[in-house]
Amino acid sequence: MTFDTILQYNFPTTIRFGAGASKELGDYVIKQGLSKPMIVTDPNVAQLGFFKEIVTGLKAKNISVEVFSDIHKNPVKSDVYKGTDLYDATQRDSIIGIGGGAGLDVARAILLRINHREDLFKYDDLIGGDVYVTNDVPHFITIPTTSGTGSEVGRSAIIADDETHQKKILFSPKLLAKIVFADPLLTMELPPFITAATGMDALTHNMEAYLAKMYHPICEGIALEGIKLIDESLEKAVNKPDVEARSKMLLGSMMGAVAFQKGLGVVHSLAHPLSQLLDTHHGLANAVNIPYGMQFNIAGFEDKFRRIARVLELKEETGDAVVQYLFNFNTSIGIPHKLRDIGVKEEHIETLADLAFADFAHPNNPKPVSRQDFKAIYLQAL
Repeated sequence: MTFDTILQYNFPTTIRFGAGASKELGDYVIKQGLSKPMIVTDPNVAQLGFFKEIVTGLKAKNISVEVFSDIHKNPVKSDVYKGTDLYDATQRDSIIGIGGGAGLDVARAILLRINHREDLFKYDDLIGGDVYVTNDVPHFITIPTTSGTGSEVGRSAIIADDETHQKKILFSPKLLAKIVFADPLLTMELPPFITAATGMDALTHNMEAYLAKMYHPICEGIALEGIKLIDESLEKAVNKPDVEARSKMLLGSMMGAVAFQKGLGVVHSLAHPLSQLLDTHHGLANAVNIPYGMQFNIAGFEDKFRRIARVLELKEETGDAVVQYLFNFNTSIGIPHKLRDIGVKEEHIETLADLAFADFAHPNNPKPVSRQDFKAIYLQAL
């Protein structure tokens, strides 16, 4: 790295973190002069006790609440249009996103669409669409309910085409939340499988961000600490959850999302096609693929893997030791080692390789990944 170019780093979001933080929401809404928020979430979260409590708490403060939860688990464009129609019809003044990745992605995409009414995919960051995000957006608040995507601190939304299921990225610094209420108590009821899958998603974010090729030592420091926190807490959060484990997971998840503004890599490009083709849970897809993707990345980046091994306090400070750690970690939280165990068949491999090679994540991988590489990794993981 030479230091004769000017770099820009952004870390602006306000985060209220801690057990009970979500109880501050109503007073915050009033203090901001807002009175008609639309809450965007997914159908599962909308049924949970804590969600109903949040809605009741807002209404008790004379805040008019509209809930939109009619979304797919891998969100599509029509979800965003339906939510925008409800926002318009009920004359809302702000958006509160509550949930994991799906709910927060749709919330953020609706946020964009309120004052940007061209076709949603005109704003796709992968074709330079971020330059069209020029208008203001409504006040935006996020409350995470999983420790996985870290979407609550992000500035992008991933939305798929209804027909092709190809994923598009909507991106702009305007899409950052004004404030995040990160309350580990809201994650206490997560079932073990969701805790495991979303937790491995968070670990993947931190590891891939650390390895991604852009020079960004701030994000790399955050990613290493995120890896450490997840290592210390995920197994307990899955098998015997307590507030400390849930808190560390929520922090590790947010740190992963802050760090991956640096970029992601091969593992996400292996995982995204499984969601597109087979509707696989994104975290599970990352979890099964991460040992194989990391194995691919070792050669030429031994120093970086040594740092990861050191953070994990492994006996051997090598890339192979990190890969073995990932297999062992998956075992400890009930995640299978092979793609065939999550519904992938040999006849899927060619299509998966095409989709992976077309994916947006791997250009940031520390080394180039060819279509042939993707096919080989899938076959190894099968």
